[in-house]
Amino acid sequence: MRSAFRNISLCASAAAINMMMGVQAFAQSFAGPIPSIPGTPDSAGDPRNAIIQIVRYVLNFLALIAVIVIIIAGIRLILSQGEEEPKEKAKKTILYAIIGLIIVLFARVIVALITEELPANL
Repeated sequence: MRSAFRNISLCASAAAINMMMGVQAFAQSFAGPIPSIPGTPDSAGDPRNAIIQIVRYVLNFLALIAVIVIIIAGIRLILSQGEEEPKEKAKKTILYAIIGLIIVLFARVIVALITEELPANL
């Protein structure tokens, strides 16, 4: 079960990264180069912006994984049919996934504070 979940998560992460990298390339080939916003550094040549974008994508992906884990644990909770051991295991999984989601939220806030952005971009 763990190896199947690990394989699914690796494939999903590879697909998500591939999709995220291809969106900007598709937008550039469709409508030309993306114009830079006045007053901000050029995002194409600035490694800082690239790193910030990668961190945001990773945090978004981790939040998505936490939500999926909560859904799976909820299904396990329902399927436990009142048996104590599977029910407690599902409850712990939900609790740990919520804690992970809170940590991801705090990481997003820290990234926003470090990059000096407004909290509305969270």
